[in-house]
Amino acid sequence: KRSGTHRQYTQDRVPQARLYKVWNIPQWGTEELTYLDLVSDVLSSGKTSRLYKRLVYDEQTCTSVSAYYAPGEIGSQFHIVATAKQGEDLKKIENSLDEELALFLTKGPTEKELERVKTQYEAGFIRGIERIGGFGGKSDILAQNEVYGGTPDYYKKTIQWVRGATAKQLQDAAREWLSDGVYILEVHPFPTLKAGTKSAVDRTKLPEQLKAPDSKFPEFQRATLSNGLNVILAERHTIPVVNFNLMVDAGYAADQFAIPGTSRLAMDMLDEGTKKRTALQISDELQLLGASIGTGSDLDVSVVSLSALKNKLDESLELYADVILNPSFPQEDFNRLQKQLIASIQREKVTPVQMALRVFPKILYGESHAYGNPLTGSGTEASAKKLTTQDLIKYHQTWLKPNNSTLVIVGDATLSEILPKLEKLFKDWKKGDVPKKNISNVGHQPKSVVYLLDRPGSLQSIIFAGHVAPPSSDPDEIAIDMMNNILGGTFTSRINMNLREDKHWSYGASSFLFGARGQRPFIVYASVQTDKTKESMIEVNKELNEIVNSRPPTEEELQKNKENEILR
Repeated sequence: KRSGTHRQYTQDRVPQARLYKVWNIPQWGTEELTYLDLVSDVLSSGKTSRLYKRLVYDEQTCTSVSAYYAPGEIGSQFHIVATAKQGEDLKKIENSLDEELALFLTKGPTEKELERVKTQYEAGFIRGIERIGGFGGKSDILAQNEVYGGTPDYYKKTIQWVRGATAKQLQDAAREWLSDGVYILEVHPFPTLKAGTKSAVDRTKLPEQLKAPDSKFPEFQRATLSNGLNVILAERHTIPVVNFNLMVDAGYAADQFAIPGTSRLAMDMLDEGTKKRTALQISDELQLLGASIGTGSDLDVSVVSLSALKNKLDESLELYADVILNPSFPQEDFNRLQKQLIASIQREKVTPVQMALRVFPKILYGESHAYGNPLTGSGTEASAKKLTTQDLIKYHQTWLKPNNSTLVIVGDATLSEILPKLEKLFKDWKKGDVPKKNISNVGHQPKSVVYLLDRPGSLQSIIFAGHVAPPSSDPDEIAIDMMNNILGGTFTSRINMNLREDKHWSYGASSFLFGARGQRPFIVYASVQTDKTKESMIEVNKELNEIVNSRPPTEEELQKNKENEILR
């Protein structure tokens, strides 16, 4: 444990300032560390958590705030990280952080907060052990507990400590370790950086490939509700969790009939309040249920997802249906998210990849096409400022129809069990006509054209090359996908091996296809050192020409990528 306050300042090429506060805390496998883990969740997990609610929701001085612990074998660390809104004073933010922490040290958590973080902990553990590997997966948990705890089932102790934890134990642990000995780092925007030295690591050798185990996949079961909603279920009974994904045929392409940015903002706001729940009440209920709801859009599809524990399924589904059917689009939350959307557009306009994604669609498709808006879905600053809550209400009423949607379910449930619940919850959701998006075919450019976007002070160049490709439903989709994998879709693809492994001009270069109902954007992407921009463009052009002319895919390339695709 440290004592006193230790402060440092640094600068970086970032648009926003950030504050780090770090304390040394006990090592892995101790009771106190478990309590401090729960303390971090009280402080920053969810919209109703103390730091998020005050700094992001109420005062709106930060775009994000998090508290978490980083465990270690002989000692751990407790972190609080706050990212300031552009132009906000870090001193003001730090004062607010210190006030909230002092309040916790004085009074501890409420019983409701304690119940929430305990439920979250168990829900996270259960979802983690659905996986074999990865952080929080079975192999990770068993190996970590064996190495550090001396027995693979040491995690049972941690779960017992969580279940038995009291408000006083959390408060005492926080007082002991977080009342003194803090290290503080302030990061402020800074205009320039020096180029680093390039690595000489040899990455030409591939690891030995072992024989893959046999795989078994659940059958898809299909049904249609009385209101026209298509339902697809894949049973998976390994853990008591059920995942739902409502996929609506809308997406950014639906902005053709609205103000650009409508789809993104409307879906972001879907869980910000309903006719009978506020955003904070929704967040609170989700945490008490150990559930999560996500909303969003991509080019063609808007999504509302739910992950629910089996023993809380009915309550979680009721909340899910309320978010889908009864969003209220409250004005105060709209004002906050509209400002965040405008801020994200401003960041996109100075971030190289997003700069390209904003202008590429208009060049490929033209302004009248449904795919002609920025591929980020954010629209423009001017369009974002024009948006009103009425635009979002209209979007919801126009596109979220049961006959325009599919509900995909995976998890610990059967069709006979789920269908009656869905019929009851969605009985008042009426089917209806939706507009037809203009995703008609466009021709390729008559000749190759180079467009330059100048970003002064950039330390490297970003190359985007491409045109439109057939839609995802094309009969030759598997062949198209295989061609792309050979060209630039994998690490050992031609483009990456050329620009990264052979020339050392790029940290990574690839080609990819956006999924879409209409003609898809096909893009070759490469971030390259500035003084090799011209040469890299020539190499990209060479690879695109050779695969259709002098150097078609080889049998070896095809077999390697076929095996990779099947095993994935």
